[in-house]
Amino acid sequence: MDSVLLVRYGEIGLKGKNRPQFEQALVRRIRRALAAWPGVAVYRTPGRVWVEPPPGTDPEPLLESLQRVFGIVAVAPAERVDLHLEAIAAAAARALEAALAARGGAGGVGTGGAPTFKVEARRSNKRFPLTSLDLNRELGSRLLAARPELKVDVQRPQITVHVEVRHDGAYVYARSVPGPGGLPVGVTGRACALLSGGIDSPVAVWMAMKRGLVPICVHFHSPPFTSERAREKVVDLTRVLARWGGPLPLWVVHFTEVQRAIQLECPPELTITLMRRMMFRLAERIAARERALALVTGESLGQVASQTLESIRTISAVATLPVLRPLIGMDKAEIVERARAIGTYDTSVLPYEDCCTLFVPAHPATRPRPEQAEQAEAVRDWEPLLAEALERSERLVVEPAQGP
Repeated sequence: MDSVLLVRYGEIGLKGKNRPQFEQALVRRIRRALAAWPGVAVYRTPGRVWVEPPPGTDPEPLLESLQRVFGIVAVAPAERVDLHLEAIAAAAARALEAALAARGGAGGVGTGGAPTFKVEARRSNKRFPLTSLDLNRELGSRLLAARPELKVDVQRPQITVHVEVRHDGAYVYARSVPGPGGLPVGVTGRACALLSGGIDSPVAVWMAMKRGLVPICVHFHSPPFTSERAREKVVDLTRVLARWGGPLPLWVVHFTEVQRAIQLECPPELTITLMRRMMFRLAERIAARERALALVTGESLGQVASQTLESIRTISAVATLPVLRPLIGMDKAEIVERARAIGTYDTSVLPYEDCCTLFVPAHPATRPRPEQAEQAEAVRDWEPLLAEALERSERLVVEPAQGP
């Protein structure tokens, strides 16, 4: 059996004259994701990307890796056969039987009756004698004759047997594994992403990668107020995220002196606001070094005191780069659900505090104004502390976590 993996993309197909460069970026990302399997061939043809593993390769581990490649909408394990009707019909029968077995047999366990199916053929090779509609009818009638207990439903079938007739052969499949969608990481640029040890910011980093950004993760660490375990927690979160985007840079910014000065010298109700403003200033300096053109945060409108519209305005006033907030319209339940799906939730809920949860005032300002923050910051020259924080920072390159 000649097995291939048919990679389908969505948004990339709408890129017009720039489409080839997006397809090439997707191919590069797929090759990187499958680098552990030598001999796997990855190439593209109009409208499709193909993955050909060496004969005898178990496709399941490859499918699992491809499900974490942004830009992929779905991957279908397909059988390639000669351009003969009998060969195509035999492959369609095998695909249908495999789909029935996955559902629990022809009885349709859990389906409330006999499973329904249809054939969906697409003929890009116009030299093949049967049209797409002819193939649908011919293959459908043959499958139904072999499995008379099944029913045909062309509107909402439970099983769809796909047939793609191309110049080099016919590709037949009935199984499709969903991908994350979006755009390949790297096609839209670089951005500094503020990464805490909580639930929200890792999801924001993931969503930024889905839109094609390379995230430069920036974490603010305040020893001895925050422990080494808290730092390692963020490294572990970055490892999980790197499974989706490849090795990721992580800046661990020494924030102790800045945070202590805010705590001792500034109004308590503005502590969170001022801390976030200092973080933005430091993140922009890192962005300049990393050639990043935006900041990414995990803010969700109205979730906490620093995420009211007034707080967001006052904090963002110090930024000169665009500030992207992928979670701005999501509620906590949606964010938690996404965190579970991408694999960051279990690490995020480990009980190690980061600097964002320290020294939280009893009554933080929820409607701070930029002039209030500027007046509070006027108590000292912050430049030496910011320069020292950056000087004492550490830049890591975090490799992807291993395992499922």
